[in-house]
Amino acid sequence: MKHRIATNRERHFFTFRTGIFIVAGLGLGACKKPEIATPPPPVVEVVDIVTSEVRLSSTLIGQLDSPQNVEIRARVEGFVDQAPFKEGSEVKQGDVLFELDQKPFLEKLAAANGALGEAKAALNKYQKDVDRLTPLAQRKAIPQQDLDNALASVDVGEAGVVTAQARVESTQLDLGYCTVKAPITGLIGASQVAIGELVGKGEPTLLATISTLDPIWFYGNVSETEYIRAETRSREQGRDVASLPLTLIHSDGVQHSDQGRFVFIDRAVDAKTGTLRVRAEFPNKLKLLRPGMFARVIVDLGTRKNCVEVPQRAVVELQGKNFLWIITPENTATQRPVKVGELNGSNVIILDGLKAGERIVVEGLQKVRQGAPVNAMTATQLAAMKSAPAAQGKPSEK
Repeated sequence: MKHRIATNRERHFFTFRTGIFIVAGLGLGACKKPEIATPPPPVVEVVDIVTSEVRLSSTLIGQLDSPQNVEIRARVEGFVDQAPFKEGSEVKQGDVLFELDQKPFLEKLAAANGALGEAKAALNKYQKDVDRLTPLAQRKAIPQQDLDNALASVDVGEAGVVTAQARVESTQLDLGYCTVKAPITGLIGASQVAIGELVGKGEPTLLATISTLDPIWFYGNVSETEYIRAETRSREQGRDVASLPLTLIHSDGVQHSDQGRFVFIDRAVDAKTGTLRVRAEFPNKLKLLRPGMFARVIVDLGTRKNCVEVPQRAVVELQGKNFLWIITPENTATQRPVKVGELNGSNVIILDGLKAGERIVVEGLQKVRQGAPVNAMTATQLAAMKSAPAAQGKPSEK
């Protein structure tokens, strides 16, 4: 059998065709795009909406004060002789607090009594002159002018007695001011003067201050919005806002044992602050509360049934409107406008736009997009998912 030997032309053609096939194969391989993996839906925390009975309240921040803060001042000038009271203790009405030096006032009283005696003696003489001259004038034994002068002297004498008597009473009053007594029952503060100090010279010197502690007053400011809300809630319940129960919280967070009530609401809103000044009264039998303390007062606005409330952090505010991210049964997110109501702690009441049985996003709001799928999990499921890897990686005990 004879074999034909390929010519050079045929060998070149074969090599060229083989190269084309190789280049074509490489080109097809280069045109094929790699597949990109789709990221999983973002994990978000959701809660199921249920209705509940919500207790509504409002919180006021303010300061305590006494119904009576009486400043004890010196009414006369004198040196302090005694201060027979214990600073910081409770004093009764009428207790002696300070004694001033009485000697100058006793001297003035003696002089005033002497002047009164002289005035009375002069009046007695004038009256006797009238008694003596009256029958003589009737018999025309003396000029009528003598009798008229005697009668005028009686009037002057009576006026002198009145003046002298007033000086005596004024001196007695000043003498009485030397003994400074407690005008009310209450807690007295520190003495503002020392024994031997001159007080009352030119001005009524402050000696001490007494405050009544039971009851105690709370002063605070409420916004006009909160005031209208409280008025509306109280009218819905058929009662006056002044009858709303009040709970006082001490600065250390402890609740006061007795409830209080509003005793004063100012007539107008302060234009500068937009608030209304209110005053509440609380029993203070143990004298634990003192003027100047800061405190919080919780106003009980009653309860509202079938309320839908959500965590405040779940509400998105945009251009003055409020929205929530709702999770559909297909596990996709959709944004829905809602109408919000009062705050209840860290939650907010939803008045419209949400109903029981729906799910909302409370964590991971920045991950969701309109209509995009999500991996919705409750807080319990998230905790279990985070603890699962740790439990799996922990070696078993034998």
